[in-house]
Amino acid sequence: MSDPHTPPLRLGIVGSGLIASVTARAAAAAAGCDVVAVSARRLEVAQAFATEHGIERAFDDWNALLACPEVDAVYVATPTAPREAICVRAAQLGKHVLAEKPFASLASLRHITAACRQQGVAFLDATHFVHHPRTALLKAQLADRIGAVQAVRSCFFFPSMDRANIRFNPAQEPTGAIGDMAWYAMRAVVEYGPTDAALVACSGFVQHDPATGAALRGAGVLMLAGGCTSTWDAGYNTGAFTMDLQLLGERGAIALDDFVLDWAHSAPPPLPGHAVGFSQRVGVVNPSAFEWVDTPTAQPQNVAMVEHFVRLAREPRGALAVASAQASERTQGLLDAVWQGLRPV
Repeated sequence: MSDPHTPPLRLGIVGSGLIASVTARAAAAAAGCDVVAVSARRLEVAQAFATEHGIERAFDDWNALLACPEVDAVYVATPTAPREAICVRAAQLGKHVLAEKPFASLASLRHITAACRQQGVAFLDATHFVHHPRTALLKAQLADRIGAVQAVRSCFFFPSMDRANIRFNPAQEPTGAIGDMAWYAMRAVVEYGPTDAALVACSGFVQHDPATGAALRGAGVLMLAGGCTSTWDAGYNTGAFTMDLQLLGERGAIALDDFVLDWAHSAPPPLPGHAVGFSQRVGVVNPSAFEWVDTPTAQPQNVAMVEHFVRLAREPRGALAVASAQASERTQGLLDAVWQGLRPV
């Protein structure tokens, strides 16, 4: 969907998996963005994806997609292992970069963001929840509602034990469920925890799949300068889809049960009309005294993400673009520290 008064951002998609389809639909619904090309490892797969999503151009080589003059920006929806090379090359060719996460390391991510800065193109990681209006409202009101945040507690599990899935291939996804799922726990710390507080210490445990060696599940704790802690659990090998977040402050607590994918628009399957928001409790009270705060939106958070990317592309050296890259780097830095500090179960 594009504004007739402003040329649309012409987006190419590298990858043809489930998340690429989700974002292709989001981009089609977003103002100011047109999806014009897709690449996959096999041309017939790219062509099938293009037919499904009404995309004009299909390639079996991401280099060919990046070289296409009709592509202004690229969404990189590949496994983690090849992501840096594709993102850096895209930036070098003057394409704005929207990239799936996690990244191979903080050093790898900084290579990408440095290339984007050098070429004057936008960079955004594809974390949906930060673009929901609930996130902005919470960040603006946390101090007034519960005081300084003392603890961030998160739990994100998605039942997924299909060993044929790329997530179970350590060569392509070296950190497995930790990178895939605990990324969101680390991003919650970045979004809701104390601003720029340094990591003091972290520890945790990881469980590996005996058949593939992939990381299946992890749990741990972080300590930030100033005393704020984060406890997290994440993985694939539970029997329920869980995405809980608690923010504990000096004067109260806030809780969400859909902090990653809101139930109304994003969860699989979405539940249209479901109330999305958060609960707040203060003092010694029972649930009758909990306050519910609605944070409705007619727009799915992944559509808002694409529209934010369009705005960044119009001002790639602006304050929003700088802040976006900094949030990505801080998230990956925490994730690196967590991964390095895990002990096997």
